[in-house]
Amino acid sequence: MRILLVEDDSLLGDGIQAGLMQSGFAVDWVRDGAQADVALQTETYAAVVLDLGLPKLSGLELLRRVRARNNAVPVLILTARDAVEDRIQGLDSGADDYAVKPFDLHELAARLRALTRRGHGEAAAVLRVDALELHPAEHRVLFRNQPVDLSAREFSLLHELMLNAGRVLSREQLEQRLYAWGEEPGSNAIEVHVHHLRRKLAPELVHTIRGVGYMLPRATHD
Repeated sequence: MRILLVEDDSLLGDGIQAGLMQSGFAVDWVRDGAQADVALQTETYAAVVLDLGLPKLSGLELLRRVRARNNAVPVLILTARDAVEDRIQGLDSGADDYAVKPFDLHELAARLRALTRRGHGEAAAVLRVDALELHPAEHRVLFRNQPVDLSAREFSLLHELMLNAGRVLSREQLEQRLYAWGEEPGSNAIEVHVHHLRRKLAPELVHTIRGVGYMLPRATHD
């Protein structure tokens, strides 16, 4: 999943970006509200991690602009421990959750996974399609109750397809959701990853909609 991180503190931003990447997220990092505003109008993100005290455009103003454009991307705001009013204003302006500095990166990743699940209308922490199970928090996949060894990119692709089960995603949409800035994929990267998924799971599992893209059948949950 691709995340936008908006944080002007270089040390903190670098740590958050590295931690989220280790948790399997693709992370675009910008350092001011104006850059974030442009990114949110031109790119597709699963969620936004937003500091409020930003140069050029405050986090609250950015959030108001995003919601005024009817952009429903989940937003998690970062606030100081004593900034209760900031948290209230952020939530009232359209934020979905918040993390209080200092925070644990594993908890931040878990909150983002929860936000993206809810953003896709999913309640269960484990995604299922027939005999296929994907455990996002553990980066674990089971097929017919047997573990499947996937690369990080294959796992991310399967996760995206399962979150959008029943919907067709084009190659361009998948590239935009899986690759951060500076990670431009090769011309046939998605096709290669789909081929590997079919080989490791089942040839018929990922459906090709000719001329449109790829999809999984609609997931079922407990």
